Amino acid sequence: MSMFTGVVSPPPVAAPRQRRELMEEVKLYTNSREREQMDNMSELYAVVNTLQCLEKAYFKDCATAKEYTAACWKLLAQVKAAFKQVQCAEYPSIENFVQKYKLDCPLALERIKEDRPITVKDDKGNTSKCIADIVSGFITIMDKLKLGMRAMDEFIRIYEICTIICVV
Repeated sequence: MSMFTGVVSPPPVAAPRQRRELMEEVKLYTNSREREQMDNMSELYAVVNTLQCLEKAYFKDCATAKEYTAACWKLLAQVKAAFKQVQCAEYPSIENFVQKYKLDCPLALERIKEDRPITVKDDKGNTSKCIADIVSGFITIMDKLKLGMRAMDEFIRIYEICTIICVV
């Protein structure tokens, strides 16, 4: 005895009638120049979408920081190159392109604006501070030499501090 006895199966669904005009191929271009423009726009769309997916993968911890950083630099370079091919009066910025084609990619747009992966530190103002600290260290060494201090342990300590500042 079957466990499905008494269960009535639904009647078969007839396939919808296919309209001929819906089956026709749509031409996106009429000449080679338009075809090239469509190819360039599709490349830009794909690269921006890939950058968005990479950002999501990194936030979900599916990619290591090293893998993410390398891939992100590569994709940012590709976005720049692809956008130069597409940039025109209709698309003066990448935001216009994204808006026109309804591409939902806020993370990718943020990366493109910052022009660096999220793993790379932004050193706004830190470069000047590092330079000032290094100069300060060398001035201190010069002053100690002028005062006749010749103990190497004092110079080594200041030199190590300057070296650490340069590396950071």
